[in-house]
Amino acid sequence: MSLRRSSAATRHGSTSSWLIVGLANPGDEYAGSRHNVGGDAVRVVVQRRSGRLTLERRQRALTATVDTTQGIVTLAVPTTFMNESGAALPPLIRRTSLGDLSRLLVVHDELDLEPGRLQMKCGGGLAGHNGLRSIAQALNSQDFCRLRIGVGKPVRKEQGADHVLRRPTGARRAALEADVERAADAIEVLLDEGFDEAQRRANRS
Repeated sequence: MSLRRSSAATRHGSTSSWLIVGLANPGDEYAGSRHNVGGDAVRVVVQRRSGRLTLERRQRALTATVDTTQGIVTLAVPTTFMNESGAALPPLIRRTSLGDLSRLLVVHDELDLEPGRLQMKCGGGLAGHNGLRSIAQALNSQDFCRLRIGVGKPVRKEQGADHVLRRPTGARRAALEADVERAADAIEVLLDEGFDEAQRRANRS
């Protein structure tokens, strides 16, 4: 989807070839939780690329830019709570001069995927994810791309909030950290080899 006719697309910054946004709740209380895997994966990529996330108050996000074979890429973690993630997107899009939502990748936890699985796609539903819903409302579109990191469903549906906000321990914690690293691997393939190759590798997991 082109953003040329959207007020969110008024250009004010240097053009980025991709905007990659990892969703998470802020604060130590939520660090290491299943809900924060998207933000954690973006942080891993920034660290691997010797970058540094800097607080941008106007964008309501921590941001870093890296040079890649795809051009300049902006990576961001909103500083809002998950259900307000969309507040960061219009200012981030203005700053990066992003002209097409197919160049926006949102990285997030996914209850409908089992742990150990990734899925990369563009468009589609929101699957009840509050962060995705907030972004779709802010952009008036669901046409952005997603990297879904499987965290599995709890035994009972009503335990969903506790499941994603809880910090797993022991072997489950180690498995979650491994999944974050694999998601970071997928993002790096996108940076170096493009979306199609990243999607192929992520979706075969």
